Amino acid sequence: MNRYPLWKNLLIGLILLWGLIYTLPNFYGEVPAVQVSSAKATVKLDPAAATDRVANALREAGIDNQGIFSDATSVRARFAGTDEQIRAKDAIERALNPDPQDPGYVVALNLLPASPSWLTAIHALPMYLGLDLRGGVHFLLQVDMPGALAKRLDSLSGDLRTVLRDKNVRHAGINREGESVHIRFRSEAERDAARSAIQASTADLQLTNRDDGAGDFRLVATLTPQALQTMRDFAIKQNIGTLHNRINELGVAEPVIQQQGAERIVVQLPGVQDVAKAKDILGRTATLEVRMVDDTPGALEQAMAGNVPFGTELYTERGGLPLLVKKQVVLTGDRLTDAQPGFDGQTHEPAVHLTLDAAGARIFRDLTRENVGKRMAILLIEKGKGEVVTAPVIRTEIGGGRVQISGRMSTTEATDVALLLRAGSLAAPMEIIEERTVGPSLGADNISKGFHSTLWGFIAIAVFMCIYYALFGVVSTIALAANLLLLVALLSLLQATLTLPGIAAMALTLGMAIDANVLINERIREELRNGSSPQAAIAAGYDRAFGTILDSNVTSLIAGIALLVFGSGPVRGFAVVHCLGLLTSMFSAILVSRMLINVIYGRRRKIDKLSIGQVWKPGN
Repeated sequence: MNRYPLWKNLLIGLILLWGLIYTLPNFYGEVPAVQVSSAKATVKLDPAAATDRVANALREAGIDNQGIFSDATSVRARFAGTDEQIRAKDAIERALNPDPQDPGYVVALNLLPASPSWLTAIHALPMYLGLDLRGGVHFLLQVDMPGALAKRLDSLSGDLRTVLRDKNVRHAGINREGESVHIRFRSEAERDAARSAIQASTADLQLTNRDDGAGDFRLVATLTPQALQTMRDFAIKQNIGTLHNRINELGVAEPVIQQQGAERIVVQLPGVQDVAKAKDILGRTATLEVRMVDDTPGALEQAMAGNVPFGTELYTERGGLPLLVKKQVVLTGDRLTDAQPGFDGQTHEPAVHLTLDAAGARIFRDLTRENVGKRMAILLIEKGKGEVVTAPVIRTEIGGGRVQISGRMSTTEATDVALLLRAGSLAAPMEIIEERTVGPSLGADNISKGFHSTLWGFIAIAVFMCIYYALFGVVSTIALAANLLLLVALLSLLQATLTLPGIAAMALTLGMAIDANVLINERIREELRNGSSPQAAIAAGYDRAFGTILDSNVTSLIAGIALLVFGSGPVRGFAVVHCLGLLTSMFSAILVSRMLINVIYGRRRKIDKLSIGQVWKPGN
C-alpha cells in the first residue's frame, strides 16, 4: 500500500545526489586571483598566447600559482594569498605592459572560486554573492544630460546646414545658443522657404519666428518634448549597454547596472578589489570617427621617417601596416543607428552592415561620391588615443544609409567590429557622484550572521518537530534538510545572486516548508483518531493533505512572482529565493518524506502503532 516503485525511489535519490554535488562548491570559498583582459577595444586577446606570457612572468618572478585558466576574453591566475596576488599583479603588469602610458592589457585583482577542477568540469559553480555579502564597490553615476543635449544640438546644426544647402535656401548663419539653434536670414521669404524645407526633413524640431529688426530675420529651432525624452532614454540605454561591455573586462560575475531616476545609473561590482581600476574603466569616454586616408604619393614614407605632414596622423592597421589618416572628421558615431555582422552578397565574404540616420546617410553619400577609389578609416578614439577599426576602399557612391564594410575579415572579426561600432562609446558623459566600498570583512560578517540565523532557525524547527511528532518529526526534519540542499543547488545551477534579503527568504522558506509536513502529520493523526489503520492513515494523510499544500504554495507563489515582476534590487533577490524555495519545498515535503516513511513502514503488512507523537482521541 505504501511503497514507491523502484524507479521512483532511484529518481528521488538521484535528484538528492545531484543537489549535494551542486551544493558542494559553495563550501570551498574563494581565493585571490589576477585577471588579464584586453585594454584596447580593437585588439582581441589570444587566450593561449596570453596564458603562456602570464605563466612565464610568474615563473621568472618566482611566484607560485594554484592554476591558470582562460576563456574567450580573459586569462585568470589563482593564488594562495593576497601577498602573492599583489606581487603577481605587478609582475604580470611589467611583462605585458612595458609602456605604462599605453597599456595593451587590463591587469586587475579579482576573486575566483576555490572549487576542485572536477566540480568545475561539470559546471558545478558556487552561487554569486551580492555586494552586501561578498564586498565590492558601489557607484552612483550622473549622466550629463545638458552635455548630451548640447551634443545633439551641435549635430542638428550640421544637419540643418546640409538640408538648406540641398534645398538651395540661403541663410546668414546657423549657431547654437543655449538649448536652441538660431538660423539667420536676410529676408522673410528665405525664412519661410527654410521652414518648409526643415519641416519636410524632420519632425523633431519646433520652429518659431523671431525678428530683431534691421533686416535680421531668425528661425529658432528647439527639440520637441517627445524628441527630448527619446534622447534622454537613448542616452541612458546606450550608456548602460556600454558599461556592461566595459565591466566585462573586470571579470565581475554578476554586476548590477540599472537606471535610478531620470538621469542616474547605479553600478554595483561585487568582489572587485581594485577600485581604482574599476573607476578608470567606468570613466572612459570613447567616440567613433570616420576620416579619409591620406594616399598622397610619398606622404606615408615621409610620416614613417618622422615628418608627419600637417593635418594628418600616423596610425597602425589591424594587420600591423602603417596608415596615414587625415585629422578632419567627416562623420561621427552619433550618426550610426545599427551595426550587424553578415556576408557580402557578391563575394560571400564576412562583412559588417551599418545603418546610418538620415543626416548621416546624406553625409556619407556625398563623401563616397567624391572619393571613389580612395580609402576611409573608421577609428575608435579613447582617452585621446585612436585605434583603427577598419580602413576599407570606397568602391562606389553609397546612398540610402545602408553601408557595407568587407574585405580581409573573418566571421569572428566581423562580429567584433560590429560590436565595437554598435556600443563602443557613451551617448553622454557621466560623472561618479557617489562611491561606497564594502570590505570583504563586512561581507564575511554578514554571511556569518545570515548563516547562523538560518542554522539556529533550522535547529529550533528540528527540535520542535522531533519532540512533537517523534519519528515522523525526524523524517520531516530530513525532508527539510533536503529542501535546503536542493534550494542551494538550484541557486548555484542558475548562477543566481544571493544577497542578505535572499538569506532572509531562505530562512522564511524553512518555516513555510515545514508547514507542509505539519499538515501531513496532523492529517495522519486525524485519520488515526477516526479509526483508520496505520497504513491507511499514512496513505490518506499524504493524499488528502496534498490539495491544501498545493493551494497554499500556489497562492504564495503568485505573491512571489508579483515581487519578481514588479520589484527591483533587493526585492527581486528575495523573490527569486522565495519562489525557488516554494518549488523545492513541495518536492521535499511530499515526495522525499513519503519515500522515507515508505522505507520505514511500507514493508510491513501489519503495524500496531505509528511513532507520530500523542494521538488525542475523542473523549480522552
